[in-house]
Amino acid sequence: MRTIYLDNNATTRPTPSAIEAVAESMRTHWHNPSSVHRPGQDARHALEISRASLASLIGAPPRRLTLTASGTESINLAIRGALGAGAAFNKRTVVTTAAEHAAIRDLCEQLGPDGVAVKLIPLKQGGVIDIDALPALIDDTTAVVSVQWANNETGAIQPVERIGSICRAAGVPYHCDATQWVGKMPCDLSAPDAPAIGMLTFSAHKFHGPRGVGGLWTAGTVRLRPTMPGSQELGRRAGTEDLPAIAGAGAAATEALAWLDQPGERERLGAMRDRFERGVLDAVPDTSINAPEDPALRLWNTTNIAFPRLEAEALLMGFSERGLCASAGAACSSGSLDPSPVLLAMGVPPEHAHGSVRFSLSRDTTEHDIDHAIDVVRLIADRMYQRLP
Repeated sequence: MRTIYLDNNATTRPTPSAIEAVAESMRTHWHNPSSVHRPGQDARHALEISRASLASLIGAPPRRLTLTASGTESINLAIRGALGAGAAFNKRTVVTTAAEHAAIRDLCEQLGPDGVAVKLIPLKQGGVIDIDALPALIDDTTAVVSVQWANNETGAIQPVERIGSICRAAGVPYHCDATQWVGKMPCDLSAPDAPAIGMLTFSAHKFHGPRGVGGLWTAGTVRLRPTMPGSQELGRRAGTEDLPAIAGAGAAATEALAWLDQPGERERLGAMRDRFERGVLDAVPDTSINAPEDPALRLWNTTNIAFPRLEAEALLMGFSERGLCASAGAACSSGSLDPSPVLLAMGVPPEHAHGSVRFSLSRDTTEHDIDHAIDVVRLIADRMYQRLP
């Protein structure tokens, strides 16, 4: 049975070039890149080439890019680092949203007992923030504002340009979790009209690179206190760099940048996503899309579909038996019977949130995948609805 993989917001399949880059680095550059001997310096050179490739993907100078072990670590370094740098000035408040990835939501919950206040920006229907409410939430105690670029569950795109402008005017760093954006959409932090982002985080396995590599870019005006002091990464992050994984990430970044330059590709795949939505909504009564109504506020690869009165976990098991891979909310929250807190924060009714499934495409998704996925969703959903009392 052929597998139809529509869970690309959880992770993507590494490209052959990324896999080969990992293997080649393990064969030839297994030395410590911090060593002063020739093999170590050769490893350092390879590391910096990969760093430059990753920096090119976000249009940033390589020296401002700190390499970590994951997007979650990058987020922790950004937020904890900003709080640490602001502690001397009594800046102990984080402004964020209830729709962020669990890496940020859970971190903010953990910071509460440590005396850190968390303020939430209200969300409009569809999950986009009420930008007009942001200025009033920023004050002299604000250490950082953290709002993602695109939501991992719904694909809702936030107004990062306006967020950045408000934060810049207030003198507060803006951290943007761009995990679902980088590699899927253009990002040029060096452009004259670039959003005023102070810190940007991403993860290589979201754009067909290996797991185990995250990135944190910081603007020159931003000061961070390292959470793990050490000599690596210019003192920003301790621990010997995982060069094989970084080499694979660099190869994936180069490929992603080339793909982004191909005209019409995002539009073509976005049309496939739209066709999938229409096929499901036409085939399964009462289904609906959890997303902003404005197409311009949606990431091209993501759809979140509500199946009222059904349970997402049961749907996913049925889909999987037919070779279709999807997810309910974030993959790191799988196994939970609770509805997605992101959907609830958006105002999705609990009976819809309980039965909501995320489908996410990649640049490898085909028309045949979409046709087969529609058939599987129709079959499983019909079967489950027929069993309801």
